[in-house]
Amino acid sequence: MKKHNFSAGPSILPQEVFKKSADAILNFNNSNLSILEISHRSKDFIAVMDTACELALEHLNLQNKGYKALFLQGGASTQFLMVAYNLLNHKAAYLNTGTWSTKALKEAKLFGEVIEVASSKDKNFNYVPKNYSIPTDADYFHCTSNNTIFGTQLNHFPTTQIPMVCDMSSDIFSRVLDFSKFDLIYAGAQKNMGPAGTTLVVVKEDILGKIERTIPSIMDYRTHITAESMFNTPSVFAVYVSMLTLEWLKNLGGVAAIEKTNTQKAEILYSEIDRNPLFVGFAEKEDRSKMNVTFNLTEGANQELFDSLWKEAGISGINGHRSVGGYRASIYNAMPIESVQVLVDAMKEFERKS
Repeated sequence: MKKHNFSAGPSILPQEVFKKSADAILNFNNSNLSILEISHRSKDFIAVMDTACELALEHLNLQNKGYKALFLQGGASTQFLMVAYNLLNHKAAYLNTGTWSTKALKEAKLFGEVIEVASSKDKNFNYVPKNYSIPTDADYFHCTSNNTIFGTQLNHFPTTQIPMVCDMSSDIFSRVLDFSKFDLIYAGAQKNMGPAGTTLVVVKEDILGKIERTIPSIMDYRTHITAESMFNTPSVFAVYVSMLTLEWLKNLGGVAAIEKTNTQKAEILYSEIDRNPLFVGFAEKEDRSKMNVTFNLTEGANQELFDSLWKEAGISGINGHRSVGGYRASIYNAMPIESVQVLVDAMKEFERKS
């Protein structure tokens, strides 16, 4: 039976990427060496890294605009620390919309004053705050574009005079934005770009080098820019698979093309949640994520029956996070519309049998 993987991450990747990466594990570039064992200093892998960085900037429309793309280690969680290490002199402003922004805010407090400009914690992060003010004397403003656990997504970003930093781990490359509004973007690969093990950082160089403290070499973005992501041994396989995924996206027509598909998938699933009396969405409608769809059963609905139906349909990974309960269907770029329809059919079958 075909599996329909709705896992929040590590998550689904395109089938052609699986096939190409599997071939490379046995024989990379006809070298008779595995991608798992080649030197990261080899000509072949340097070409992979260069291509991955170039494609990342291309998809974000940030080529020749003063930005550098880096593939680093430590996940987005290390970026919570690195952002503050490199940018926070005295004060930073944070928008708190969920678990990950809460953790980012906590790390930043190690380096200076942190202003929480707004928070949706009062309703268990089921909405995105609006009409907040950002202090103009802060060193930077930090936000999280998509909240994987709670299923909310920022549809509007503020205009601010200070540098804007954004954690885009779970919706990077999924929709068209004016990415030049952001001075630093970071994203763990395992949501929408590749396997766990590498993190994309895209940073505008002119915001760096203004900090008063001494930064350890491994934590300094300038170190990694100078070394072209090779200061320490990179996650070779994860970078390679990310490159393949970015090539796959380009062949589809890029971010604009995948956004149309993502919108269609989200509309199909949310329409069923709103129509079916046995389900209720968790996030406020105006702030619903197109990547992570969170929903619960209505009171009295037979959870055991629904669980048996989606499992019989070959669906995997839709159990909700413990913070929310219920269900979470992650419908990242590589998720086909057909899999979303399988889930919707299971929901309709549940209604018929209840």
